[in-house]
Amino acid sequence: MSFTERELRALAAEGAAALTGSPATEVLQWAVNSGLRLAIAGSMQDTVLVHLASTALPGVDVLFLDTGYHFRETLQTRDRVAAAYSVRVRSITPRQTVAEQDADYGVALHERDPDLCCALRKTQPLDEVLGEYDAWATGLRRAESESRRDTPIVSYDERRDKIKLAPLAAWSDEQVAAFAEAHDLIANPLLSQGYPSIGCAPCTRRVAAGADARSGRWAGTAKTECGIHV
Repeated sequence: MSFTERELRALAAEGAAALTGSPATEVLQWAVNSGLRLAIAGSMQDTVLVHLASTALPGVDVLFLDTGYHFRETLQTRDRVAAAYSVRVRSITPRQTVAEQDADYGVALHERDPDLCCALRKTQPLDEVLGEYDAWATGLRRAESESRRDTPIVSYDERRDKIKLAPLAAWSDEQVAAFAEAHDLIANPLLSQGYPSIGCAPCTRRVAAGADARSGRWAGTAKTECGIHV
């Protein structure tokens, strides 16, 4: 079943009105019941959303953006998730390897133009693969940063012409931690090593206890988002 832009906009509005305050699994199930081809974006930081999707929608596609710059621990977490959860993990790679990008743009583009590096290695690959789906779900939460405090549970993704779900939008850090512990979920080991927000290795730093969780991302720059959600 294919949807027109008008139909997707109407569905997004319907979902936004109906799902406020709904459990995350109901948000995911609503997308499938609506006939939407759904994918889950999985960064392999915590696995709360992937776990919920695996129980509500066994076999659902989980998209992992393999930038070529990830920590070893992040790749290990991806592999553990693929082996343990009832999902299909798809590792999405950029058009160019790191070496090819270095040849065209110069070594360590992330140091000179992190926005372009993120666009090439994250945003563009995700945009391309999302062409196969009608909707995508992300683990974005309002508690993560000031820029995310108004994250809707269901919205229309204007740039991609997709429905965007954030089933965990209203969850606090404490709720995430408690749920992960209660269900003995797979988690990226870096979370317990001073990395409360995990991105690519060259652009992620440890964060002091009590500091803003995302302050270790692109530390020393004004950059706060990779571009996927803006």
